[in-house]
Amino acid sequence: MSTAPQPSFRLLPGDADSPVLLHVPHGSRTIPEEVRGGILLDDSALERELDHITDSHTAELAARAAESCPLRPWSYVNALSRLVVDPERFPDDREEMRAVGMGAVYTHTTHRERLRGPDIDQCPLLDRYFHPYARAMTEAVDARIAATGRAVIVDVHSYPSAPLPYELHGTGPRPPVCLGTDPFHTTPELRALAEAAFAGFGGTGIDSPFAGTYVPLKHYGTDRRVTALMIEIRRDMYMSEPGGPAGAGLDALAGALAGLVGSL
Repeated sequence: MSTAPQPSFRLLPGDADSPVLLHVPHGSRTIPEEVRGGILLDDSALERELDHITDSHTAELAARAAESCPLRPWSYVNALSRLVVDPERFPDDREEMRAVGMGAVYTHTTHRERLRGPDIDQCPLLDRYFHPYARAMTEAVDARIAATGRAVIVDVHSYPSAPLPYELHGTGPRPPVCLGTDPFHTTPELRALAEAAFAGFGGTGIDSPFAGTYVPLKHYGTDRRVTALMIEIRRDMYMSEPGGPAGAGLDALAGALAGLVGSL
């Protein structure tokens, strides 16, 4: 756990001519002390929850991919755990995960147990962490558009090999690599490039068990200069579950991600 204030995100510069933003929203386990006080779990239970909820090693995967690209992409990395706030959720009633207490501010765990008290005021967390994160991501996308005429957001995630109780669509296929798409922002060309890049890992699937991709609300559903794709890698492909070390698969997957970025 962190005992000092932490920045909520890092923007890692890439090549000026690259339109690509690698977005890593769920890879951190860091929880500021002032946020920890509002979480009901004891330390051991919280560590177990972090094992389940964190997309472990995805920041390292994205960094390795970026380093090997001739035209280095930009990277936007969440420095805090999604248990602080989840920057990829809608902050309002559009978010379906609110049904299981996992909207922008989680009130329940992956196993549908109480994470925060029923009287939690979510506004301070949204104001301190969610909204600044969203503004900075919007600015990063705008900067890529200004520099290159377009922005390509590649969301880097992972998911467990067995469904967890919080999943709303956990009964569907769980392929080695799931590609989350958006009908407006994911072009057929982008999807095809990703399918080709990850073809060597035993198969890709579309929007199962997780669907959609992240686009700032300023651009969402209106700006076709912004294309986006979510890459969800099944965790047994590269790490020991639920929260163990990375294995040899990480390098191969980073290479595939680098190949996708290079084709964009």
